[in-house]
Amino acid sequence: MGVPLRVVSYNIHSQRDDTAALAAVVRAAKPDVVIVQEGPRRFRWRQKSATLAESFGLVVAAGGLPALGNLLLTSLRVQVRGTRCQRFPLTPGRHLRGAAYADCRVGDAEFTVAGSHLSTDPAERPSQAAEFKRGLDAATSPVLAGADLNEGPDGPAWATVSRGLTDAAVAADRAERLTYSCADPRRRIDALFVDPRITVVDYDVVDTPQTRRASDHFPVLVDLLLPTTG
Repeated sequence: MGVPLRVVSYNIHSQRDDTAALAAVVRAAKPDVVIVQEGPRRFRWRQKSATLAESFGLVVAAGGLPALGNLLLTSLRVQVRGTRCQRFPLTPGRHLRGAAYADCRVGDAEFTVAGSHLSTDPAERPSQAAEFKRGLDAATSPVLAGADLNEGPDGPAWATVSRGLTDAAVAADRAERLTYSCADPRRRIDALFVDPRITVVDYDVVDTPQTRRASDHFPVLVDLLLPTTG
């Protein structure tokens, strides 16, 4: 037995699409944790992050501008015990990126949730993946990491981040489910990786008319069982 946790990892395309559909998609999923890529990271980012969380029926745990748009949201079921943000070294002329982390507890289970969004530049991604992996390895409780890796499972950055972790799609035998783009699904570049002590109960890439309006990425929805601390 374990403690159930429902997680969504979602690149929300900077809320440039149908925001009502976006809110409806997340609310319908009833997640405990949402790992957001391309969340608010500029002017009035705190207020925008809080408004986004409220639209989902959730609260802000960590991220935003300090994590360069990576945002962690939780339900009130989740107790957030500590947070931190990470910024990757900047390549001149490129987009500054980073990651967000939150140490959490649900019932008798402790876990660390993390989120990141790696570069579109294949020359830049491996070093960012290594930085993100160092952050994941520093976690003292079982980790679950959601990311838009901007490459598929055959890429070097993917291999770095996933090392020692379980790819939830593979564990559920659904690795054929593509996450990008909604207009022309052709790649699996969005993933949720979990500590091997965490059980993957179910996995879905939510492809509906509503998700096709909400963003240019499909949300990844995963049901987990967390190990208890006792």
